[in-house]
Amino acid sequence: MRFGLGDVVRATSGRLVRQTGVTVDGVSIDSRALRPGQLFVPVVGVRDGHDFIAAAVAAGAAAYLCSDRGRVGIGHAAAVVVEDTVAALADLGRLARRRIDGPVVGITGSVGKTTVKDLTAAALGAGFTTASAERSFNNELGVPLTLCNATDGTEAAVVEMGARGVGHIAHLCSIATPDVGVVTRVAPAHLELFGSIDDVARGKGELVESLPADGLAVLNAEDERVAAMATRTAARVLTYGASGDLVAEDVRLDDVARPTATARTPWGTVELRIPLAGAHMVGNGLAALAVAGAAGVDLEAAAAAIASAPTSPWRMEVRRAPSGVTVLNDAYNASPVAMRAAFDALAALRADRGGRAVAVLGAMAELGEAGDTEHAALGRLAVEQGLEVLAVGTDRYGASARVVADLDAALAALGGLGAADVVLVKASRVVGLERLAARLLEP
Repeated sequence: MRFGLGDVVRATSGRLVRQTGVTVDGVSIDSRALRPGQLFVPVVGVRDGHDFIAAAVAAGAAAYLCSDRGRVGIGHAAAVVVEDTVAALADLGRLARRRIDGPVVGITGSVGKTTVKDLTAAALGAGFTTASAERSFNNELGVPLTLCNATDGTEAAVVEMGARGVGHIAHLCSIATPDVGVVTRVAPAHLELFGSIDDVARGKGELVESLPADGLAVLNAEDERVAAMATRTAARVLTYGASGDLVAEDVRLDDVARPTATARTPWGTVELRIPLAGAHMVGNGLAALAVAGAAGVDLEAAAAAIASAPTSPWRMEVRRAPSGVTVLNDAYNASPVAMRAAFDALAALRADRGGRAVAVLGAMAELGEAGDTEHAALGRLAVEQGLEVLAVGTDRYGASARVVADLDAALAALGGLGAADVVLVKASRVVGLERLAARLLEP
């Protein structure tokens, strides 16, 4: 989205110290990924982004923000001095939001946020020019970046919202001011940060509390804590899942466990196909249909867009290795609820192929005091489902799991797999098990 420097100064209450006739096109916080013409916003974190202003200018930044007056005057780019660059980025996000006339959709939940974001952006895109979050850009940096990097003429936006505690979603809503809010699940994820599952529900519900009276809350009817959020909003409510306003019937899986179902909605009945593995993905598709249908998008067009939606990497991807082994790569992140869904998909793939089913698992992070209990419960569930567990760097999955120290040892342990076998790769983001999936798929 293009901004004149005057727009930037007014939005951020900043002070222009160089040049006046410059227009910036989008915003970047990473000098390595910056596109020529963008505004560079240096963020102070583990490293001070001000140290990379020169690199950003060399990469073609048209202007930069700066909270360190001693850094002004680098290269030929315009500079705007602000008190706090992160707060200024939020202000720019608010400016960009005001330029979007159609629906802005906020999506949150303990699991499924990114997939619902991808499917909703596709479905809404069948009727609107739609911007959506890059990857999992779901925090106080990612949300305004998503809005600022929408193209001129954007009619709608889909914004993923994550949280590390109560109050975080409310802050993101103050930037994106969504018309529509989708809550997927409340589950034992990030308990170490929130404190309790009730606090998780409190934090996620801030999204529906922010909605205007003429807005829309889309809630998962199969999650009691999410369904109860209907009392926390003045907006219209649509529910999806069993007993919801949108329901799926006749769910069936193809040979790579991708589901197809008959979706019954307030706007009619349509075949819903999901381009990701796992029967649980049907609910994510229903949420996307709810948003698109309520916005007036043709139901058949929305369903077709969902079926061909581009999806984010390392989330229920099914690939066949040169050896013939089927790899289910769900390595982006992990929580107890997501692990159970992945186990079900692994079991379905094994049933289709008739070979071994091996779950290569790393630790689930941020579970706090519940960590030992949740890991052990999943180890027992794997035994009940006839799954082998190969645990990388953790012994918390119980005595039935084979424990290896690292990725090299895991790869060696998988050396005897055959063409009928299936491997699930899943762990929390910090473990980086997507590297193992990539090595399994190498020629």
